[in-house]
Amino acid sequence: MIRILPMLALRGKMIYPGTTVHFDVSREKSAAAVQEAMQNDQTIFLCNQIDPNAEKPQPKDLYAVGLVAKVKQIVKLPQNIIRVFVEGIERASIREICETEPSFRVETETLETYRKFQPYEEKAYIDSLKNGLQAYHAQNPQLNREFIEKSLNLDDLEMLIDEIATHLPFQLEEKQDILEISDLKERAQKLLVMLSEACEIARVQREIQIKVKKAVDKNQRDYMLREQLQIIREELGETSIEEDADTFLHMTYELDASDEVKEKLVKEIQRFKGMPAMAGDSGMLRNYIETMLEMPWNRRKEERLDLKYAAKILEKDHYGLEKIKERILEFLAVRILTRKGEAPIICLVGPPGTGKTSIGRSIARALNKEYVRISLGGVRDEAEIRGHRKTYIGAMPGRIAEAIKKAGVANPLILLDEIDKTGKDQRGDTASALLEVLDGEQNKNFRDHYLEVPLDLSEVLFIATANDASSIPKPLYDRMEIIEVSSYTENEKFHIAEQYLVKKQLEANGLAKNQIRFRRDAILELIRHYTREAGVRSLEHKIGDICRKSARIILEKEKDSVTITKKRVREMLGTPMISDEDIDLEPKCGTVRGLAWTSVGGDTLLVEVNTMPGKGKLQLTGNLGDVMKESAQIAISYVRSVSNRYNIEEDYFEKHDIHIHVPEGAVPKDGPSAGVTMTTAVLSAITEKKVRGDIAMTGEVTLRGHVLAIGGLKEKLIAAKNAGVTEVFVPAKNKKNVKDIDSEITNGLKITYAMRVEEIIRAAFV
Repeated sequence: MIRILPMLALRGKMIYPGTTVHFDVSREKSAAAVQEAMQNDQTIFLCNQIDPNAEKPQPKDLYAVGLVAKVKQIVKLPQNIIRVFVEGIERASIREICETEPSFRVETETLETYRKFQPYEEKAYIDSLKNGLQAYHAQNPQLNREFIEKSLNLDDLEMLIDEIATHLPFQLEEKQDILEISDLKERAQKLLVMLSEACEIARVQREIQIKVKKAVDKNQRDYMLREQLQIIREELGETSIEEDADTFLHMTYELDASDEVKEKLVKEIQRFKGMPAMAGDSGMLRNYIETMLEMPWNRRKEERLDLKYAAKILEKDHYGLEKIKERILEFLAVRILTRKGEAPIICLVGPPGTGKTSIGRSIARALNKEYVRISLGGVRDEAEIRGHRKTYIGAMPGRIAEAIKKAGVANPLILLDEIDKTGKDQRGDTASALLEVLDGEQNKNFRDHYLEVPLDLSEVLFIATANDASSIPKPLYDRMEIIEVSSYTENEKFHIAEQYLVKKQLEANGLAKNQIRFRRDAILELIRHYTREAGVRSLEHKIGDICRKSARIILEKEKDSVTITKKRVREMLGTPMISDEDIDLEPKCGTVRGLAWTSVGGDTLLVEVNTMPGKGKLQLTGNLGDVMKESAQIAISYVRSVSNRYNIEEDYFEKHDIHIHVPEGAVPKDGPSAGVTMTTAVLSAITEKKVRGDIAMTGEVTLRGHVLAIGGLKEKLIAAKNAGVTEVFVPAKNKKNVKDIDSEITNGLKITYAMRVEEIIRAAFV
């Protein structure tokens, strides 16, 4: 049968008569052929490209024999792709190519199938093909079972050949041969040969896999790796496990440690010696043994018991801090007299940059002790203190044991930095783990999970530091002796900068003493207008900044030296952070300056109150904590209770809303010392009487108007003085604390003591 049909070139997809398949079409010429077929009788001619990768095949690139098929369905997919479902009808060959644009059109001629069989010969071929298919399936069990069952139930030889050729992964050329052969017997013979070859290839591949698997059997692999490792070790001059174990045993016998430690070590070394070199636990056990041998069990460093030398060191390293130095010298005196390692745990509490860490280093120098610092900030895992069980991968000793190992002696000074910033989570409570470390009754037998033997910490001198004592858990707080390191005054900052910080930064920036000179007014300019802090850390950074800029000037302009004046400070550092113009001391209505204590020093806190017609609503803004919110409510209640004294209308609070705001809303604020400030501000706003701008106040107020004592008075007075105020209202109960404050701070400040809030109100109102 001869007919003219649209032709679609396939790329590696072979289709036989009687089979239904689908394929995707994306080329324009192929899509045009499908559309033409759908517009006529849905008949299309399919033939394969000789090279499946050719994008634009020419007539010479196509096989001459293909398949006439019926397009059953087309589905349009995204990106101009068409999915075509076709059913094969009959084999045909190309007689002539009629058109090539917009799609191929060809004249085809049907190919007849010849059946030349002797009696029972066709059935023999059918059985042979089924047997070959079963043999192939045995070698490749992943084949589709549905296809296998369907093929085994076919009794027509041609249909069986087409089904097998469609589903088995033969080469394209072999599948094309099956399509082109007209003699059914020859076609069956060809497929039998292909099946036999495929079975043989699969069998050989399976044998190869079995042989390879046997060749790398575990014992043989381990033996080969051991032999290689032995050769590598010989080349590197390393020792074997037996030699390492003997070395460890020798070191254990010479180790200055208790019998319990030595027994534990010997036991673990014997285990290590009996282990295969490639055992998973071998490396872990080696690390454990080496760690145990490196620990300074009974190795101690003799302390220097000289109080005068200690005083000299403290005086040399730190300016001021007289009471702290006195307390530390008392502590050292007791330690020298008792000649015992046991001593209270000192905790230095104060704002950042006040020298807490360097005090610990100075104590170590004074006592001739090894110094190790452990930073506890953000540590939440109890295993960081107690260590990990050595059975875990990556296990290591805790920070305490690691610090003693690093110090190399059993009696170092360990500084526990930022002890107030430890936390807890699902992995344990770090503070609870520190209880055993810091308890003199328990730390004689401190048990690190990794070491698994008691570690004596009784001779370790622990010094802790913290910014905020209230953040230290109570049980831990009780085990330590708190020494307050308060904020520095301006005079102290000046001397610290002049005697310590300038020298330190000159050395850090490679400058000689004669190359840069700071004048007094320059240092005071830095303190007053470029830093406002409790300590001197920012001041040191600014001095370092000036030193770096000066180093550049010396090199670029070839100067011998640079003198730093107040004017040059402003040229180098730009606009001051704190300007004198920022200080506003004008009387205002509803605005009062309070004083606050924070973990980084004292600060002033403006409280603003505004009233407006409303329904008696109280609004609080400024990111206030619960305590300050309660202070605001107490202030309102107190003012309402005394409204008759100030001629406030009886229904004023029902007809007006009151808004209390503390500026810098992004900064959290809380604390029990804002009561008098809020009360004065509320009363000022309601009575429209101005409050003096040159005053500051601190203290909590009760519902009955009593003023309660506060803490952090020194830091608050320093903040008040920096803010330019002339008078500070302080609770009368804090009068005893003022005696302990340096006259440098109180000079120029009028301190007024108040028992009741009315006293403050009378003096504050203009």
